[in-house]
Amino acid sequence: MRIGELSERTGTSRRLLRYYEEQGLITSQRCANGYRDYEEKLVDRVLQIRGLLDTGLPTRIIKQILPCLGKPRAVVVADATPETIATLERELERMTQRIECLTRNRDAVAEYLDAVRANARPNAG
Repeated sequence: MRIGELSERTGTSRRLLRYYEEQGLITSQRCANGYRDYEEKLVDRVLQIRGLLDTGLPTRIIKQILPCLGKPRAVVVADATPETIATLERELERMTQRIECLTRNRDAVAEYLDAVRANARPNAG
C-alpha cells in the first residue's frame, strides 16, 4: 500500500510515517516510480508504535522492543544496556499505574452510567 493509504488507515500523518521509517521502526519498498510501498502488516505495527509513543517511550527504546510485539517473537537482548533496562522498568511501572487509574475511572463511569440509566427508565414510560 502507498503512504497515503497507510496514513489514512492508521490516522498517522505521512510526515510521521516517514519519521518512523527514518528511525528504523518501519520499512518500505520502493516502486519503480520511487513511491514507497508498505506491507499490510505495518498497519498494526504503526498503531503499536503510536501506542508506545503515547506512553512516553522514546523511539530508540521502541525500536528495541518492537521485535517482542510481532510474530515470531524473536527477542534480541544483546544490546539491552542497564539504562535501557532501568527505563523500561520505570515505564512498565508508569504504565501499570496508568492502567490501574484507567480501570478505576472506567468502573466509575460505568457505575455512573448504570445509575443514570436506572433513573431514566421510570421516567421513560
